Amino acid sequence: MALNVRRNRQLHETAAPLLVEGERVLLTTLAGVGSVSVRKRALTAAVVGALSAGMVIATVTPRPMYIVLTDRRVLFFDGNRGGKPGKLMVDLPHEYVTAGGSKKALLGLQFVTHLSVAGQEQGLKVTFPVQHRGDGPRFVSGLPVTR
Repeated sequence: MALNVRRNRQLHETAAPLLVEGERVLLTTLAGVGSVSVRKRALTAAVVGALSAGMVIATVTPRPMYIVLTDRRVLFFDGNRGGKPGKLMVDLPHEYVTAGGSKKALLGLQFVTHLSVAGQEQGLKVTFPVQHRGDGPRFVSGLPVTR
């Protein structure tokens, strides 16, 4: 399921001033970017559970970001602004990015891929949630694949 019409329009409006002449948008979507260790998840759950006497359960998730895939770049915008696309967080030219390790996760409800960025030791884990998991393979198909 793609972004709703209003959110898609907002994302296009946010990205438009950053696009160079002739650059085309191939895909707009929302995904969790980054990874959260099992240890951090367990620690957060334990602390919140103890402080609330077991009345509240908390979880830590990757940072939500809007993604604009163009024929030249991948743009990541802050997704923590009450739903509206926020400021540009990352701008990666295609020639520096490859996708690999793509698979369905969480009983097929999510799609996960790992981006390798030239010159960076650690890549980016991109997790497409259930409502946007169909965008995952389309996103990967727009990038070179890690061998």
